[in-house]
Amino acid sequence: MRWAGAPRGAWVTPPGGRALLPYVPRVPPAALPGKLTATTFALERPCCVFDRHANASDTIWLAVAFANASAAFRNPPSRADVPPYEQLPTAHSYMTLETAAATYACSASSPAVLRVGGDTVCGGQGGRDPCNGPLPSPGPYRVKFLVMGCHGPKAETRWSDPILLRRAGSPSTIDPAPVRHGSDVVVIASILASLGAVLAAAVLCAMGYGGCTGPRSGGCVSLPPSSIPATGSGRSTGMIALTSILSILFAVLLAGLVAMLFFSGA
Repeated sequence: MRWAGAPRGAWVTPPGGRALLPYVPRVPPAALPGKLTATTFALERPCCVFDRHANASDTIWLAVAFANASAAFRNPPSRADVPPYEQLPTAHSYMTLETAAATYACSASSPAVLRVGGDTVCGGQGGRDPCNGPLPSPGPYRVKFLVMGCHGPKAETRWSDPILLRRAGSPSTIDPAPVRHGSDVVVIASILASLGAVLAAAVLCAMGYGGCTGPRSGGCVSLPPSSIPATGSGRSTGMIALTSILSILFAVLLAGLVAMLFFSGA
C-alpha cells in the first residue's frame, strides 16, 4: 500500500506513527543448497535497511503469515503480545528471529541469508523465546520485518511475494514397481550372460576342433583322421560360416546384456 505524494522507493509514515520501509523481503535469487525445502526457506539478510529507524536497544522481528492471511495480520503492541510459533495453525501467523538491530547494520558482518523454519527443537517447549520451528505445510507464505522498540513497533517493511515451499513425497505414493523391475533385469541379465558363455565355448570349440561332429558329455567328439576328406574346402567353409553365426549371436547377446544393465540404472 502507498500513500499519495510519496516518491517511489521512499519510506513513509502511515497513520499510527510506524515508518513503512520500501524494502521487500525475498528469497535469494542465486542457486543455494536448501534454498527451499519442505519445511524451511532462505531469506536475504536485510542489510542497511533499518539504520535510520532503529536504535541500539531495538530489535528486528520477522513476521510470518500464510499468504491469504497476511492482510489480517496486526502488529503486536509489545513483545509480550508477539504471536508465538505454536499458534500458527490457528492464528495463521507468528513472529520469530528476534535479532538486535545492530546485526543488520551496514557495518555488521553477518551471514548473507536467514533460515526460516530451521529450528527443529524449540516447538512445543512453551518457552517465551521466539521459536523458529519448521513450517507445517508448503504454504504459500508471506514475510515482513518489524522494528520493535521499548514502546512497540517503530517501522516495518513491505510484505514479501508469496513463498511456496517444496512438497514432500508421501511414502504411500511411491510405486514399488521399479524395485521389481530391477530384479527382473538382474535375472534376464544372468540368463543372457550364461547364454553368452555357452556360445563363447561353442565358438572356441568350432575354431579349435574342426572335425567336431556333435556333443557328448564334457565336450566334442573328434573324427578319426581316416574319415576326414582329403579336400577340406567344404569343411572349412562350413566352419567359417558356423563361427561367424556364433560370433554374431554372441555380439547380439552381449549388446542385450549391456542395454539391460543401462536401462535398469536409468
